Amino acid sequence: MDLHRKPPRPPSTTAFNNHKSDTTGNKSTIDRSTSPVPKASDALPLPLYLTNGIFFTLFFSVAYYLLHRWRDKIRSSTPLHVVTLSELAAIVSLIASFIYLLGFFGIDFVQSFITTARDGYDNENEVDLVEDDSETSKPKPKVTGIDLVPSIALISEEDEQIVRSVVCGSVPSYSLESKLDDCFRAAAIRRQAVERITGRSLLGLPLEGFDYKSILGQCCEMPVGYVQLPVGIAGPLLLNGCEYMVPMATTEGCLVASANRGCKAIYASGGATAILLKDGMTRAPVVRFATAERASQLKFFLEDTVNFDTLSVVFNKSSRFARLQSIQCNIAGKNLYIRFTCSTGDAMGMNMISKGVQNVLDFLQNDFPDMDVIGISGNFCSDKKPAAVNWIEGRGKSVVCEAVITEDIVKKVLKTTVPALVELNMLKNLAGSAVAGALGGFNAHAANIVSAVFIATGQDPAQNIESSHCLTMMEAVNNGKDLHVSVTMPSIEVGTVGGGTQLASQSACLNLLGAKGSNREVPGANARLLATVVAGSVLAGELSLMSAIAAGQLVKSHMKYNRSNRDIASTV
Repeated sequence: MDLHRKPPRPPSTTAFNNHKSDTTGNKSTIDRSTSPVPKASDALPLPLYLTNGIFFTLFFSVAYYLLHRWRDKIRSSTPLHVVTLSELAAIVSLIASFIYLLGFFGIDFVQSFITTARDGYDNENEVDLVEDDSETSKPKPKVTGIDLVPSIALISEEDEQIVRSVVCGSVPSYSLESKLDDCFRAAAIRRQAVERITGRSLLGLPLEGFDYKSILGQCCEMPVGYVQLPVGIAGPLLLNGCEYMVPMATTEGCLVASANRGCKAIYASGGATAILLKDGMTRAPVVRFATAERASQLKFFLEDTVNFDTLSVVFNKSSRFARLQSIQCNIAGKNLYIRFTCSTGDAMGMNMISKGVQNVLDFLQNDFPDMDVIGISGNFCSDKKPAAVNWIEGRGKSVVCEAVITEDIVKKVLKTTVPALVELNMLKNLAGSAVAGALGGFNAHAANIVSAVFIATGQDPAQNIESSHCLTMMEAVNNGKDLHVSVTMPSIEVGTVGGGTQLASQSACLNLLGAKGSNREVPGANARLLATVVAGSVLAGELSLMSAIAAGQLVKSHMKYNRSNRDIASTV
């Protein structure tokens, strides 16, 4: 953000002398009652209206007198530089009155300037000054103004000058990294500037302990710190014969514990099985023609299998991992929406497929020069929004995961019964979601699990929207004794390279799952593994939450684990 605002007035000794201190060692506050805002007219010995009248009368009187004397001297051929004592006094009076009247027209401006500067300075310093006291046991008095406690240590004089330049707008905030060639220093200076502009402290937001260079140009612009988020571990999740400890970054109490209970039930019942049904990222540009007939011609051309090989060669040149899989077209009047699907290796693949699509569009311009490309994305993809096309056709990784939970485990671990779970799933996840008009939301809380795993492993949290499309099914098997539970997730969008996956914390979580970076032996294997782990974790979460609801334990568990016992009033 390019921050523009007048720099604050630096503190002075006089300002601090205006503070009253009590004799008990407590804070001192600014005494506004004894510090009235000065006015420019306060310097005048007489009221403003009377002074103005005197000088106006004086100015025009002496001007008339001098002009009259000038005319008489011209008529009598008297030299103009010969002046009498009265004429000399008139000249001095004219100059004095002119200077006053010139200043008079600037009084309003000066008044407003002084008032604004003083108000801004008072607001900046309207905090209680705490005297140095080694007795930390004393209670802290309330702050009476805006909290401006500096969030970081004092900076050098050179950095102070840069902060002031950012505040006044002469140095754009976004250019600090390139100008300073020090990402941490740039973040610290930007942080100081933001605090001064907003008048708010960022004291609780950590600055140190983060590699700001690692996010430059790829993860976050104009950083001022980082948010701390706890990471819990659920597991082991027994999936496809392998055990996984699932990292979950969340601030919701009970979530990790609930998923962990689901993992326990799955493990005790022999594990879950996850099957990857489809793997293909999509991008759908929108193009326009003069007529619907012309748009239809391009649609037929793209859907003709004879042309697919040629288009694949053009598309695949964009990356050694991108491989065009299919092209689906939808027409709306004279507008054509072209949905490309391709494999993207271990990357989530949005940038990769976008480059391939651009290559194809450039190629098509040769045979369709009248084609007007409106946008590289026409929302037929569909990215970061609920859409039926993703629910039906899939996007990213399409996974189905299942498990059979024995009757004994349902009773001992999940504290409920198979019939209760089956009935609840039908009335809640199926019928209830249908009544709500849900789109891809036929589940209990798939988004909870997906978001937690996404944040922990460096995925794009916004893609939780379509990645959480999930159909949860439960039915009794083995003569009604055991429970078959499954989740079908058609659009899990994950990657193990690029974006936030390369950050140290997120990379460590991926390493915990054995899915860090790219798989050199089988490109795309790590991303597919991550997708199956997400589905397996969702299965565990669905199983546990549904059991809690069926057993009537949801409210009780949340009251126990999802409510803080801290005395909030004592921390204010």
